[in-house]
Amino acid sequence: MKDSRKFRLGPVITISIAHFLHDTYSAFLAPILPLLISKLGISFSMVGVLSTLQRTPSLLNPFIGLMADKIAMRYLVIFAPAITATAMSLIGMAPSVTLLAILLFVVGISSTLFHIPAPVMIRKVSGDKIGRGMGWFMFGGEMARTVGPLVILGAVSLWGLEGTYKLIPFGIVASMILYFAFKNVHVSEEMKKREEWKGISATLRQHMVLFIALGGFTFFRAIMKSAMVTFLPTFLNLQGESLWFSGISLSVLELAGAAGTLFAGGISDRIGRRTSLFFIALTAPVFMLLFLFSGKIFSFIFIIMIGLVMFGSTPIILALIQDHAKERPAFLNSIYMTISFFFSAVCVIIVGGLSDILGMETTFLIAGIASFGAIPFVYYIRSPKS
Repeated sequence: MKDSRKFRLGPVITISIAHFLHDTYSAFLAPILPLLISKLGISFSMVGVLSTLQRTPSLLNPFIGLMADKIAMRYLVIFAPAITATAMSLIGMAPSVTLLAILLFVVGISSTLFHIPAPVMIRKVSGDKIGRGMGWFMFGGEMARTVGPLVILGAVSLWGLEGTYKLIPFGIVASMILYFAFKNVHVSEEMKKREEWKGISATLRQHMVLFIALGGFTFFRAIMKSAMVTFLPTFLNLQGESLWFSGISLSVLELAGAAGTLFAGGISDRIGRRTSLFFIALTAPVFMLLFLFSGKIFSFIFIIMIGLVMFGSTPIILALIQDHAKERPAFLNSIYMTISFFFSAVCVIIVGGLSDILGMETTFLIAGIASFGAIPFVYYIRSPKS
C-alpha cells in the first residue's frame, strides 16, 4: 500500500502537463484581441461582457464539484483539452460577436470541467506537500499562458487570423495522450470509500468565514489581474507598441507567473499560507504602480516582478482549500472556483467599462491602487490548525 503522505512526483507532473496542454489554448484570446476588436468592431465594454460569458459556466461549479466527488474525475481532465482546443482555435474565424460569444461559452464549460477535479487529483498525489504539488500544477498553467500567446501569434503569422483552426488536431492528440497517461490514475474511486462526509449545508457553514475572506481577497486581486492578463497587450498596443511586442510582454508576464507559482506553494508549506498571501497582497500592487510610472526598459522589469508575485496566490489558496477539505474536496474546491471566476468576470467588466469611460491608462492606475484592498482580508484567512 502506498504511503499517502509521500509526494509522488510522477503523477503530479502528469496532471501538471494536462494543465499545460489545456490552458495553452485558453490563452489564445488576449493576444489577438486587437485583431478581433478591429475585425468585429468590439468595444472594451463588450470585451468584458465576452469574458464574463466565458466564465458564466462557473456558476455550475458546485454541482460539478459534487459530481466530481462521486465519479471517475480523471475523464473530465482527459477530454477537456480537446474541447477547449477546438473552440479556441475557431475564434479567429468567428464572423460575428454572437458566434465568438458561443465559442467562448463552450470554452468556459470545458475549463470548468477541467479545473474543478484537477486540484483534487493533485492533493491526492502530493501527500503532506500539498503546497508543493499545487505549485507544480499552477506552474503548468502559467507556462501554458506563456506559450499560448506565442503559439496563437505564430499561427496568425503563418495562416492569418482565420487560419488558426489548423491548431485543432494538436488538442485532440493531447486528449488521446492523456487518456493513456491517466487510465490507471484512480482518485475519486478511493474518495468514495470515505465515511466521514457531511451534509452540504454543514460543510458550507463550517467554512463560511474562510470563503468570505477568500472572496474579499480574490475580488481586489482580480481587479489588477483582469487588467494585466486580459488587457495588457491592448494597453501596450494603444501606447504604440507592435502586436508582437505586446504579445511577448504578456508571455513574459505569464512566464514570471509560472516561476512564481512553482515556488509559492512550496514556500507556503514552510512559512504558512497566511504569511505568504500577505506578502503577495502587499507587493503586487506596488509593482503594478511602478510599472505604470516607469520607462519602457524598466516597465519590462516590473512586468516580471508583477508576474512573480501576482500569480503566486493561486497555488497557496488551492493548497489552503485542500488543507480544509477533509470531506468533499472537489465540492470545496468548486466553491472557491465559483468565487474566483465570478469576481474575475465582474472585474473584467469593470476594467473594460472604465477603459471606455476614463481611458485604459487611468483604469490601470485605479486597478493598481484598488488591489491594496486585499490586505485586510488576509487576517481572516486561517489554516485548519489555527
